[in-house]
Amino acid sequence: MTGGSDWSDRRASTPISDEWRPKRDRRSKKTAVGRTHDPHRIMPALVAGIHGPPLVPRGPAWVAGTGPAMTGGGGHGATAAHTICWKKVFSPVRPHRRAIEYGLADKKAPQQPSRDDILAFIAREREAGGPRKIGVREIARAFGLKGDDRVALKRMISSLADEGAIEKRGKRVNRKGALPPVTLADITGRDPEGELIAVPVEWDEDELGPAPRILIRAPRRARPGEPLPGVGDRALVRAEPDPDAGPDEPRYLGRVVKLLSRARHRVLGVLRIEPNGNGRIVPIDKKQAGRELMVVAADIGEGKEGDLVSVDLVGKTRFGAPRARVRETLGSITNEKAVSLIALRAHDIPDVFRAEAAAEAERAKPATLHGREDWRELPLVTIDPPDAKDHDDAVHAAPDPAQDNDGGFILTVAIADVAYYVKPRSPLDKDALERGNSVYFPDRVVPMLPERISNDLCSLREQEDRPALAVRMRVTGKGRKIGHSFHRVMMRSRAKLSYQQAQAAIDGRPDEKTTPLLDAVLRPLYAAHEALQHARNLRAPLDLDLPERKILLKPDGSFDRVVIPPRLEAHRLIEEFMILANVAAAETLEEQRQQLIYRAHDEPSKEKVTALAEFLQTIGVKLAKGQVLKPANFNVILDRVKGMEHENIVNEIILRTQAQAEYTHENYGHFGLNLRRYAHFTSPIRRYADLVVHRALIRALRLGEGALPDMPAGELAETAARISAAERRAMAAERETVDRLIAHHLADQIGARFGARISGVTKSGLFVRLIETGADGFVPAATLGREYYSYDEASHSLTSRSGVSYRLADIVDVRLVEAAPIAGALRFEVVGGGEKRTPPSSAFGKRAKGPKKAERARVKGRR
Repeated sequence: MTGGSDWSDRRASTPISDEWRPKRDRRSKKTAVGRTHDPHRIMPALVAGIHGPPLVPRGPAWVAGTGPAMTGGGGHGATAAHTICWKKVFSPVRPHRRAIEYGLADKKAPQQPSRDDILAFIAREREAGGPRKIGVREIARAFGLKGDDRVALKRMISSLADEGAIEKRGKRVNRKGALPPVTLADITGRDPEGELIAVPVEWDEDELGPAPRILIRAPRRARPGEPLPGVGDRALVRAEPDPDAGPDEPRYLGRVVKLLSRARHRVLGVLRIEPNGNGRIVPIDKKQAGRELMVVAADIGEGKEGDLVSVDLVGKTRFGAPRARVRETLGSITNEKAVSLIALRAHDIPDVFRAEAAAEAERAKPATLHGREDWRELPLVTIDPPDAKDHDDAVHAAPDPAQDNDGGFILTVAIADVAYYVKPRSPLDKDALERGNSVYFPDRVVPMLPERISNDLCSLREQEDRPALAVRMRVTGKGRKIGHSFHRVMMRSRAKLSYQQAQAAIDGRPDEKTTPLLDAVLRPLYAAHEALQHARNLRAPLDLDLPERKILLKPDGSFDRVVIPPRLEAHRLIEEFMILANVAAAETLEEQRQQLIYRAHDEPSKEKVTALAEFLQTIGVKLAKGQVLKPANFNVILDRVKGMEHENIVNEIILRTQAQAEYTHENYGHFGLNLRRYAHFTSPIRRYADLVVHRALIRALRLGEGALPDMPAGELAETAARISAAERRAMAAERETVDRLIAHHLADQIGARFGARISGVTKSGLFVRLIETGADGFVPAATLGREYYSYDEASHSLTSRSGVSYRLADIVDVRLVEAAPIAGALRFEVVGGGEKRTPPSSAFGKRAKGPKKAERARVKGRR
């Protein structure tokens, strides 16, 4: 074998990978060589076995033998008839190296360990981060015990367990008073640094003293769809002793292995008091509707009738009903703030800043001009919703005077300099990271930063000096960016405008504030936007212009009405300016080789694209397969169906085909915007990701204090995962709050009829959305009629044998049957709609059900 001796010389001393596991050769009944992840760790011993005497080391060893070739060729010089076979054996004449290292066993011969030897071995294995499981087998192997010696060892371990010196659970043993490697723990709070603290669920304080605390290390990468741990959660935690812990610090470091369902141990609900003094809890979760919990009078605490309470599950009554104990009373459900409070508590969204963070915010002083460029004469303006309280971006545009950019523009986007006030790893920073972003409810805002920072020092108020991080960009007359630069400045906003104000001025209806700004400020902005619009059309991002509903409340906080604000050109202007600034930030950081957090959006999965193509085929539209997928492919389809009966359903399904955008330290582009690199830079008051990008720019361009500290890629990945999870949490809370408000509004309209659009189709029924209010509800399939309905996934429809079909995006008339305001759930029945269509070939393509089977299926569905 050519080159074999070189391999042997270089790697003969390298131990064979423990990841390799021997396999059995069924023909020879000998252990045969298996696969390894690193062939270089197997080959030295293989070569030595061929060119010299077999390697038979002592102790845990790899022993060579021969057996029939299993690969058909016996490569690397072996004959076709035989190949070298390896098996792992343990020498009976030497204990395991760990017991020898600890000084608990002799090198030459095994000996029965003493009681103290076993206890010392268990303790040192845990301290050294040894095997996750320590049992009789592991201890016997460590001390080199066989046969009768193992029997004696088992008796000694049982004796130690009886004495209470160790704890024995199944085949595992652990030192008394020490946590097992994996323990069930409740996350009870945070330390002064903001890190999570947990305590074991099972702990005998009378015998062992106070339960040890576990410092939870946040995961580096969140699993998709799985929330990050928070206070009040119960989790499986992998814990290990912390040798560096001080007297008052947690004794263990832990990592969450699995976050258990909060419904298993904690429930939010409304307390109802019974005449006998006991109570029952009506859960707020839709999925737990009808599953009330019982509370004995002694466990109600200070709760009163109608209070929103948080309860712990403590067992079952003698009749089998689940029993709970009130842990926290959150106030009356009749309070106008209760609806959003439910979402805050259900999703563990912190709404009170820690004392240290609040104090830091109050101590903050306005920034000075030191170290900044003076841009106070530049007529920047803010354009926001009329009810906005914090203003974090201002814009300006002017013709580019450079001769090499005839017809071009200089665009300026100035963003509030939050990094100046919120220093890395400060109390303010830790609270901001925990929140991840601001959360917007119809009746309140839960800000990422205290109001002293978000609404005062950082908000770009009209005619007030404010620090900013600004980007100046040069674009051509066709909207292509040809250069940009970042600056740390002091600015002064000329005017605070609403979208409606700016649009009205351009449309010929200026008011007192916009009249003096029209020619010098607003017209250049709109001219620059026209150029950017040209570049946008060439880029061809995904063109889904989806309306957003907004709930208006009455002065007492109750529901008033739902409106869909019109989409103005002013909205698109600000959107395009912000996108260009975000791209400039990502490009600058990449050029400076500075790590950052990207805003990434992956292309749709193959499975979703296939499902979309199958649906489009049912309406005569073809989506070419096998080509490089781009947003323009979807735009062509959207343009083709515009104005047709299928427009709504095609828009809906294309939206559902898209992946979910996320924050990540790895760049894979933004599919929806059709951009190769993209980062959020323009909203650091309300998004933590933008604050990280600001700090990265300050560091990369040496712009002064507040720079991103040294941070390993793993920590940045962890931060990206945490804020992605926080964003999903906020979206869910906002959506559920809207559902509860509308359900409360409709609760006294049982029996009323509404126009609705089908927003989802499943085997069990239809999801519908009311056209007027946008309220979501469900229509069970069993209420559709006496016929049997078959579900067709490709066409997103339920179809009867007679051809009556309900398909995604169809318009139907529904009647409200039931409303559960606390859960935000509505149930309807269809009273009009449904179209006569030819049943899909797949709907009844299988063995048809006879009339009796169809009737049984219909009755079963009603149950």
